[in-house]
Parts: sequence; C-alpha cells; structure tokens
Amino acid sequence: MHRASRHHRASRAAIHWVKIGVLTSLLLGIIGLSAFFVWAATIQIPDFSLFTQRKISQSTKIYDRTGKILLYDVHRDVRRTVVSFDDINLSIKNASVAIEDDKFYQHFGIEPTAILRAVLVNLGLRQGYAGQGGSTITQQVIKNALLSSEKTITRKLKEWILAIKLERMMSKEDVLTLYLNEAPYGGNVYGVEEASLSFFGKHAKDVTLAESAYLAALPQAPTTYSPYGTHTDKLEARKNFIIDKMLTLGMITQPEHDEAKKEKVKFITPDEQGIRAPHFVMFVKQELADMYGEDAITDKGFRVITTIDMDLETQAEAATKKWAATNEKTFNAHNAAIVAIDPKTGQILAMAGSRDYFDTENEGNFNITLAHRQPGSSFKPFVYALAFEKGYTPDTMVFDVPTNFSTYCDAAGNPQNGADASKCYMPENYDHVYRGPISFRNALAQSINVPAVKVLYLVGVDPAIEFAERLGIKSLTTKERYGLTLVLGGGEVSLLDMTSAYGVFANNGKRNPYEGILRVEDADGNLIKEFSTDSGQQVIAPEIAHMISDVLSDNAARAPAFGPQSYLYFPDRQVAVKTGTTNDYRDAWIIGYTPTLVVGAWAGNNDNTPMEKKVAGFIVAPMWNEFFTNAFTKIPDEKFPSPPAIGLDTKPALRGIWYGGQSYIVDRISQKLATPYTPEESKEEIVIADPHEILHWVNKNDPTGGAPINPGNDSQYFLWEIPAQNWIKTEGLPSSAKIGSIPTGFDNIHTPESAPHISILSPTTTSIYGMDDVVSTILDLSGTFPTVRVDYVLDGIFLSSIRTTPFIFNFTPKEYIANIGTHTLSVTAFDVVGNHSETTVTFTTQ
Repeated sequence: MHRASRHHRASRAAIHWVKIGVLTSLLLGIIGLSAFFVWAATIQIPDFSLFTQRKISQSTKIYDRTGKILLYDVHRDVRRTVVSFDDINLSIKNASVAIEDDKFYQHFGIEPTAILRAVLVNLGLRQGYAGQGGSTITQQVIKNALLSSEKTITRKLKEWILAIKLERMMSKEDVLTLYLNEAPYGGNVYGVEEASLSFFGKHAKDVTLAESAYLAALPQAPTTYSPYGTHTDKLEARKNFIIDKMLTLGMITQPEHDEAKKEKVKFITPDEQGIRAPHFVMFVKQELADMYGEDAITDKGFRVITTIDMDLETQAEAATKKWAATNEKTFNAHNAAIVAIDPKTGQILAMAGSRDYFDTENEGNFNITLAHRQPGSSFKPFVYALAFEKGYTPDTMVFDVPTNFSTYCDAAGNPQNGADASKCYMPENYDHVYRGPISFRNALAQSINVPAVKVLYLVGVDPAIEFAERLGIKSLTTKERYGLTLVLGGGEVSLLDMTSAYGVFANNGKRNPYEGILRVEDADGNLIKEFSTDSGQQVIAPEIAHMISDVLSDNAARAPAFGPQSYLYFPDRQVAVKTGTTNDYRDAWIIGYTPTLVVGAWAGNNDNTPMEKKVAGFIVAPMWNEFFTNAFTKIPDEKFPSPPAIGLDTKPALRGIWYGGQSYIVDRISQKLATPYTPEESKEEIVIADPHEILHWVNKNDPTGGAPINPGNDSQYFLWEIPAQNWIKTEGLPSSAKIGSIPTGFDNIHTPESAPHISILSPTTTSIYGMDDVVSTILDLSGTFPTVRVDYVLDGIFLSSIRTTPFIFNFTPKEYIANIGTHTLSVTAFDVVGNHSETTVTFTTQ
C-alpha cells in the first residue's frame, strides 16, 4: 500500500512538471512568435525608385594588367526604361512565368513546396543542382530591390515576409510588371523594355514569341546566357525549353510552338558603352560568374585586375579588322581572330575574338577564340612530339608515297572481299606531290600529310589524344570518334586551347594553364583572389620541347613548301610556327611562338562556309606576321635551347637511314672496321643496302628496341611496304648505300705503333730559364707516316700550331706565364693520316 501511494505521488509530481514545461514552452513560443511578428511588422517594402542608384554603387569594375585602364564597368550608365503592364507583350509575361515561377498566379508570394524542394536538394536528399532556389517571381522582385545575395536565414526570412507583404499590397499584374522592369538582362541592361530595344531594336510590346523566350531565358544567368557571350548554345537550349514548357502549360498552341522553334532571331549590334577589349571582358565576366556566381558580379562591387596588355590588345584588334576586310575580298574569309599568351605564366595578353565585336553583320560579338573548330595541320606537332617522346627523332624517315591505310582495301586503294570503296582511306598531300623518303623534320616543317598519318599510326590515336590533353587540349573527349584523320585536324579544338598548348613547347615542356585574372578585390579593397605563378606543371621533358621548337623554327626545312622569305620567317628573330588548313578550306590557322610569347591566329567564316582554296600561309599568316612584328618591340629576343644530339648509338631507322637497318663504322682511309684508335674525323658509317619502309625495322610498341621478328604481322606493313618498294624500283638507292656484308678486317693504319714518336731534345727537365730568356723547342720526330703538325701547350695554355719542319717553336716565358717555378710543356704531333701522340717535359723559370 505504501509503495502504491509513493508511486501515485511520484506520478502526480511528474505530471505537474510536464505541465509546467509545456506551459513554459507555450509561453516562450508565444513570446518568440510575438517578437517575430513585431520584427516582421517593422520590415518595410523597399523603395524601387532607387534601383539605378543602388546598382551603380555596387558596380564591378574590370581593369587591364596595370590596374589603371578601365576596360568595363558592369553598371556604368545603367539603362532601364519603365513600361506599363499593357506595354509588355503577353508572350514575354507568359514565357517569364513559365520558366521562373509557373505557380505565380496560384501562390501568395512564396511557394512552400518549391522552398522545401530547394532545401532537400541543398541537403543532398533530392536530385537537383546545389544552390537550387525556391524563389518565386515576387521573391525575385524583393531580392533585386534589396540587392543582397548572401545566403543567410535572416535574409531569406526577410525576403519571404516582404514577398507576402508585397502581394497583399499589389496585384499579380503589378508584381509581374515590377519584375519585368527590374530583371537583369546582362551588363547595364535592366528591364524588359530596355532589353527588347537593345537586343532586337523593338519595343517590348512588339517582340515575337521566340524573342520573348530568349528574353525570359536571360535573367537567371545573364553572363552565361548572353547572346554576345561564349555559351550561345546554352541560350538556344534554354530558349527551346521555355517554348516547350509554354506549350505544356497551355500558354501557346502547337502551331505557335512549332513556328517559334523554327524562327531565326537576329540580335542587333551590342551597345556596350565604354567597353574596351570586349571579347576578353566577356571572357573574364564568365570566369567571375563561374567562380563567384552571377549575383556577385552585380552586387559585390569587385575590382578586377586582368592580364590583358592593352598595347598588344589594340594591335590585335587592329590586325584582325584590317586583314579580315582584306581576306573578305580576296579569299571569301569574313572573320579573323588573334590570341596571345605569355608561355612563362599562362597569362592572356591579347584576345581579339573577331574582326569587330560590334559588327553583327559578321557576328562580331561571337568570340571565335573560344569556339571549337577543326585545326587542320596545326594539330600535327602534338603527334610528332609524342613520337619524339617514344624514341623517334627529327631525322627518322618514312616514305611519302600514295598510301592506303584501311585494311578493307589493298595497297593501291582497291576494296577487298566486297568491301565498300568508301572504307578505303588514302589521304592526299595538299600539293598532290609525293617525295619518297622524307624525314620527320621536313615532313612536319612542310606539313606533308601522308607521313603525318604514318606517324600517328606509329604512336597510336589514343596516346596522341592523351598527349594533347597533357598539354591542355580538353575537348577531344570521345576518343572513339577519331581515327588516323586526327593528325590532319579531324578533332575540334579552340584557338585559346591550342595557343595555350603550344606554350608548353615554348616553355621547355612546362604547362601554365591560361589565365585572364591577376587579382580580385572586394568593394573595401580586400584581396579575394590573386594569380599564382607557381601553378605550372612539367608535362613533357624539356628535350622533347626543344626538338619540336628546333623543327618548327627551321626555315630551311620549311622553305620547299613556303619559300625562304615567307610570312612564317623573321630574319632577325627565332620563331617556331605551324599552320593548319582544313581539307574543305573552312578554317585557316597559324600558331607560332618564341620563348616569351605565343600567338595563335585564325581566319574563316563563322557559319563554316568555305574560303577560296588557299592554304593558311596565304590567308592568315600575313595578319599573324604583322602582329608578331609589332609585338617584337615589347618582348625580349630569346633563343630556343638546342635539341639533344643524335648519336650513332641510335638505330639507323630512327636517325634517317631508310635504305637499311644494319650499319658498321669504317676508317675512311683503310676502308676497314674502325677501332678505338681511329680518329673521329676518319670514321664513316656504312649501311648495308636493304631498303624497306620503317615498319620493317621498328616495332611501334618498342621503337628503340630490336627490329620486329615478323614485321608482316603488323596490319599496316604491306600497305606501306608495297608502295615504298615501288618507289625504290623506280628511283633506286642513294649512292651512299653499299651492297655486301660487314668486312672482317680492322683499321691497321691508325694504331699505337704507327703514331708519331716524339722526343723533346730542348728544353729538358734540368733546363732553367729567366723570364726574359728565349726558350727554343727542338724535337726528334719519327713514325710510320710523315708528321704534318705539332701543337704546343704550356701549363694548359695553347701556344701555337707549327705546320712546317723542323717544327721548332720559340717563346719567352713572360709572354705566357706570370710566376716563376716549374712549368709543363706539352707537345702533340699529328701525322698525315690523323694518328697523333703526345709527350711532355718540365722546366724551371727563375
């Protein structure tokens, strides 16, 4: 009983404390809610009339590399024309609602399900993109007015409260009108009326459905989706998505949908007041948007110091404008572009993305330096560099003869076993001339196609793509698309990436990724980001880069194709350069470099229409040469390091001997096998004549190793060998080729016994001379062959070469030595066949 009573009392006490806790929680909740509602009641709807002044005060400014020249002020002269709801086309309203807030007419300012969805995505509990928002159009109106993009709970609560308040004060029409009058459309353009006028030259009430969809696509990310930027493909996709969604929501009919999808919309000349280096500025704006988000560009008031050199940029813009106009008349090439990079840092010094950014007749706002185009033969250096890395040399030779590379066809290019003739692959040289055996050096310098395809086969397509990726070419992602045409420019790459990748050759094999920004400061001058000079990585060995630079700067090697005084040649500067022309003449490339500057240039048409059938050396090289010539006034004259020497220990097939794989060294005089006593100048390499194409001597998987045991096992062997043997039958062997076998006798002329014998009669070890005395050398010489020269060296200092008998040399010690004591005189005698011997004597001065 007592235990039951105690239990009853304890239960009543627990219930009592629970009641107290609940009442306390309710009281605190009521107090908290009361405080929240009091706080919420104090929040005032912002003054939308101050929009322009607020934007200007938070303007991000972009400068050149000196920090003194203002390239662009994001909000300079903010342009915004307010119009009424009735002066905005219905299609704009519907398109904006469809993409931004399709429940706009149903919610009360906020959309709880959208908020919950955004929270779940950000917590990783639902698929979507990180940072996904749940903002309604009403919330966006508030956000634009508040000018705060910080992601805090307080700011978001304030946004929700103000959105609800705004909807209680205004009609849906008024809220939508506010949004469309304040939405950002890129740069200094705000509001749909100003955007309609800026992009299409018409009022917001007059735009078409397709134009409305483009306008609705922009506010979410004006930099990314800009019609004048680098992602017009994304803008097109978003426009189409909006039109599809309008159909789904019942805002338009199927015929209206189909017509809008087909409509070709033309954007008029961009009017960016006060902008300098416009293509580069838009590139930097996109970089900033990628790093910090769109809101940061408009709200944070950044001060951005870029890498651009305005002297070089001005020259690049002038050159592209001048030469594109010339090429338009001469070669039907309406556009041109130049980009320049410092290979030692990766910093972009100039970027002229077209003949004129403001020339919309020729799509001048499109930055061709960022577009993916086929590079033609300008891709070849990557393949040859990989070959050098695998052990081939610039002297390695292959046969430049008509060659079929498809195993579906025979060596003459005829289909086999019922194969389709289209499967045969016989690339042609640009001049339809075939040169027979040709070195890698000459083939690359003269841009000969057939040897290049053979080199790609030797190194492999996938390794070539991986090599290019190492150097910075990231766009060749689908390897299965490419075959042996890759070396002729079958992939698509950007001029910026290619120019940056050539910078690896210029910078001794070290890659510095391209960079457009030196530093970013916030509105208070605090450093946010600073360019690092330690970001480079050694991606290829220095000697590989030196070999490529040596080949590409070899004017004598390229002269047969371009002439000795072409636009690729600078008489007073060492410049490595490679051109590229696509087979259909749609693109003309040239990329060249010194150790301190890399310049890439392009000419062609944005719409891919072909030019006149001229190679890049005629079309784009003059513009590139003019820019480089002007740039020389700013950059130092620096030479490329010399490439490594190719020694006799390298197998013959890799150092330019195509007519045999077995060689031996003889003494030129005796014509017998050389010995360690044979002088270097008397040695001669003899190759036993056994001519074949390189696959006979080289295993492509181990080029520096032994020759293949069964070379015919390689699927390309007979396709290469047959036309090579046909050429040999017609043209014959070089005179240096020897028929026969390796001799068995050894050089018996250059032996220790036959070398000159020297006895120094004067001075002797007991001789003592004053510093002013005359020392007279007297020798006793004998030998198998007559002596023809005697060299005298005193204490390591060369005195003289005497070439007449009796080879006496007189000297005064003070002429060559400053101290008294013991000295060493060395005498070396050479005979008529190159034998030599040396002896020494010491004497004393006092």
